[in-house]
Amino acid sequence: MTAPLVPSVSVVVPHYETPHDLALVLTALELQEHPLDRLEVVVADDGSRRAPDPGDRPYPVRVVRQADEGFRAAAARNLGAAAARGDVLCFLDADTVPEPGYVAAVVRAVAAGADLVVGRRRHADLAATSPEALRAWLSGTGPAPAEFDEPAWLREAYERTDDLATAGDDAYRFVISAVLSTTRRLFEDVGGFEESFSAYGGEDWEFAHRCWLRGAQFRHAPHAVAWHDGPDFAGRTDDARARRSRNVEGLALARFVPGHATRGDALVWAHPDVVVRLDDTGADVAEVVACVRSLLAGSDAGVWLRDGAALAVLEDPRVHGGEPPAAVLGRARYRVDLDRPVVLVGAGLTDLAEVAPVRVGEHLAVHRTRDLHRGETGTAVLDVPGVGADPAAGVDLQRRWGHEDHRRRPRFQRSLRTPFVVTERPTAAP
Repeated sequence: MTAPLVPSVSVVVPHYETPHDLALVLTALELQEHPLDRLEVVVADDGSRRAPDPGDRPYPVRVVRQADEGFRAAAARNLGAAAARGDVLCFLDADTVPEPGYVAAVVRAVAAGADLVVGRRRHADLAATSPEALRAWLSGTGPAPAEFDEPAWLREAYERTDDLATAGDDAYRFVISAVLSTTRRLFEDVGGFEESFSAYGGEDWEFAHRCWLRGAQFRHAPHAVAWHDGPDFAGRTDDARARRSRNVEGLALARFVPGHATRGDALVWAHPDVVVRLDDTGADVAEVVACVRSLLAGSDAGVWLRDGAALAVLEDPRVHGGEPPAAVLGRARYRVDLDRPVVLVGAGLTDLAEVAPVRVGEHLAVHRTRDLHRGETGTAVLDVPGVGADPAAGVDLQRRWGHEDHRRRPRFQRSLRTPFVVTERPTAAP
């Protein structure tokens, strides 16, 4: 019987002006337990003044380059992946040195069903380590460099989620691009990294978020160990710098990753958490307006109208015509399909999303995007007293909204006959 073919692996290394670090990574890759005839390396240079020279290696290695237009690690990774040929794409930062069993551990995780694999990033002082000293250390014949603390928050997250096997929608937060691997199929299905990220951090979480919604199986591979040169970012910066960096990263993430943890409440974003597709064909404009108002109240949602006649009066930036763009669908956690305008009663769209998949009445269904990609499309019928989705037919907006206004209880009230009295501030004595 013929032995199964060992998967081909492409290691993509984004690089910028760090020839010493790159030499260490390329040396460590020579020591991999994975067969070197099934391994290739692509160095993706982000505009260094001088092109990196990988030297002679026992595996194929090529350099691809892009212009220096600022920090563009996401674009560099995409450039490297486009030049790669492997079935598995291993992304390793140029300052992150893999142990000999790194690639083999990733391949085992993929063979066990993982689509996205996160290695274990450890930290050491490699600034003065030569390729020869590194080879001796990793081969067990030389001393190890000084070690820094491992990030506790990552270790605790992997323990809590059984190495991401039981993770939920927040799984993307435990993915770091320095030790990230995916199948080529998954990478191409989600369209690679978002190239608009132009500062340190965030592009790995955004990429992982889309992979999760696509239905990918995540796995942390604790035996896929790689050593980062220097301490964890949080441990090497002062509070003010760390805070600025988190804010830049947080605002970049808020644009693309929905959820209370990334964007809070109340603001309107181009990529909503909930995508609603409403068949408004032949419906009265007032019915559509009432339906849209009901759906958007208190939710991070966007509504796409099949016919769009109501757009003549609706100027809300969350309401659109036609079909949702692929970029929006790929980032929304929930999808809602309506075959006619309805008005929600007793619960908002956010409440329904939290218990999805669910069907309310005959016309409204809420699904999780991840479930749809994994073929898990079953929906329960929500039967809770006071919760429903009533058809909007026959709605009278003036009476409905006037009735709501009449029932409002103002926080304070004053009689028109008793105007506020403004008391002048006493003039100081001379």
